[in-house]
Amino acid sequence: MIAWSTTPVPVPPSRWAFRPLESWPDDGLVAAGGDLAPSTLVDAYRLGLFPMHLDGPEPLLGWWSPNPRGILPLDRLRVTRSLRKSRKRFTVRVDTCFTAVMRGCGNPARAHGWITPAFIDAHTRLHEMGWAHSVEVFDGNGQLAGGLYGVKIGGLFAGESMFSIQRDASKVALVALVELMRSSGMTLLDVQWCTPHLASLGAIEIPRAEYLTRLGAARDLTVGASRQGVVDTIPSHV
Repeated sequence: MIAWSTTPVPVPPSRWAFRPLESWPDDGLVAAGGDLAPSTLVDAYRLGLFPMHLDGPEPLLGWWSPNPRGILPLDRLRVTRSLRKSRKRFTVRVDTCFTAVMRGCGNPARAHGWITPAFIDAHTRLHEMGWAHSVEVFDGNGQLAGGLYGVKIGGLFAGESMFSIQRDASKVALVALVELMRSSGMTLLDVQWCTPHLASLGAIEIPRAEYLTRLGAARDLTVGASRQGVVDTIPSHV
């Protein structure tokens, strides 16, 4: 199992160069093209970009930096009484079935699906190198009920997607993620766009310039080792 305390495998410089920050448009689409190589992905996340395919007849990568940007402040997560009750039905683990979580997030039956097999392969490679991580929620029968995944760089967790097969499972994964981030000294949880669902959990929008300032401070943090394996509690401070 790759735990959060694992030091990521260094990546070489990307063969791609993104346009200067001053020329980034407000619509969020900064660049198109490139590849999903580990060096490209890590460089992009370090700059505040993330990939999604563009709509069109030919597959083409888009690299996005929304303005405003969605984040979930670690001290603002909303945990309802019913969610606390739901938590007791599940066991939470970290990095035990990363690819299965990505496949759950990329289920073709979900609306607005964008997680292709190429994305799964690329982020699984990042996971094997210690950069990408999953939080997984299992029911009492040991079945995967939901989870989330993203990329961790220093004190940043760039959340990519989450899914639920059973009620509240993705929310339980999010609560566990926040607890892990707080316990290891991380500071920035990026959620890309602030959807109504994420806003109901405490996510907010901030200007892209503010996000990039926070990113610069977070990505260079040397954070402590978080607990690994099974997570059994929801913290009382959220």
